[in-house]
Amino acid sequence: MFGLGTTELILILIIVIVLFGAKRLPQVGAGLANGIKSFRSNISDGEKKDEPAGDDVSDKK
Repeated sequence: MFGLGTTELILILIIVIVLFGAKRLPQVGAGLANGIKSFRSNISDGEKKDEPAGDDVSDKK
């Protein structure tokens, strides 16, 4: 996708572990998951608001 290979992903993982520590890693993952879940729900709510309601459509003759 971004041209990241196995070596680059391992290096990024090591840097993240060094920065946040192994104990805070689950908290960071949970926070990221909650953010993604909130983002997806807001996107789907926005799509529902954009759809026209079936009752508001007038008959064209």
